[in-house]
Amino acid sequence: MTNELPTPAKPLRIGTRGSPLALAQAHETRARLMAAFQLPEGAFEIVVIKTSGDNRSLIDADVPLKALGGKGLFTKEIEEDMLSAKIDIAVHSMKDMPVAQPDGLVLDCYLPREDVRDAFVSVNHTSLALLPAGAVVGTSSLRRRAQLMARRPDLRVVEFRGNVQTRMKKLGDGVADATFLAMAGLRRLGMEAVVKTAIEVEDVLPAVAQGAIGIERRIGDTRAASMLEAIHHRPTGQRLAAERAFLAGLDGSCQTPIAGLAVLDGGTLRLRGEILRPDGSEVLNDDRSAAVEDGAALGAAMARDLRAQAGENFFDWLT
Repeated sequence: MTNELPTPAKPLRIGTRGSPLALAQAHETRARLMAAFQLPEGAFEIVVIKTSGDNRSLIDADVPLKALGGKGLFTKEIEEDMLSAKIDIAVHSMKDMPVAQPDGLVLDCYLPREDVRDAFVSVNHTSLALLPAGAVVGTSSLRRRAQLMARRPDLRVVEFRGNVQTRMKKLGDGVADATFLAMAGLRRLGMEAVVKTAIEVEDVLPAVAQGAIGIERRIGDTRAASMLEAIHHRPTGQRLAAERAFLAGLDGSCQTPIAGLAVLDGGTLRLRGEILRPDGSEVLNDDRSAAVEDGAALGAAMARDLRAQAGENFFDWLT
């Protein structure tokens, strides 16, 4: 069943970063809107916006993302363009989104979630377990770094940034022996063939909101709101409400190693959460269930309890 909406007088402008993955996500959003309202491709315009995180000198620098500004590097310019009405909606990878939106913007539309797992990717090795001692693993994620150091302290971890294609080239050039990428991104790019092992969530808990696409809009934009409502995937929204409440309660950002995953089973939501010292020397986790409608409260409560258990300086690097 399709919705009835007249072809807009001007195209709905969809803001996105210019990486292949970001464009794939914007194209998926456009395709879902076209199908929902039986609109032609010309009813939409994809607007590529260069963000601070796309600066080539930053991508190539061996500087941790947290030192450069964290998640806001990938959203600031896009949100500024939306607030100034240069675009109408913005498509984001939810694991890259800060937990709070700027005044005037709202994020209340999510597409169906993809595979949430991490992928082990290497040119010469088939799994994390089979990496030899001293092997070099590249990642820009503090969460993955801490989880790796907790499980394999015999490995060496180096900073490793860039889009999927850039990271694959770095592997080929021998910058690292292996890396981790999100299964969701590889699937959306049709690059599952590079995956040596998909890491089960029972072994490594993924980032909060990994695999989910969120679409942001201006508060009060009734056209965008009505269109996005038609493609919103409610189960994904329910899962992310719990996960992002957990993240918010921990002041979560790119600067803190936090993992979390909510799953639905009928009317019950199960949330697993994990926090780690940045060097992997200590891991705290929790596993709770509640009614789906209480997911956000569950996430906030779990964050509170883990934060109390961790103490004030848990996320500081040990020296």
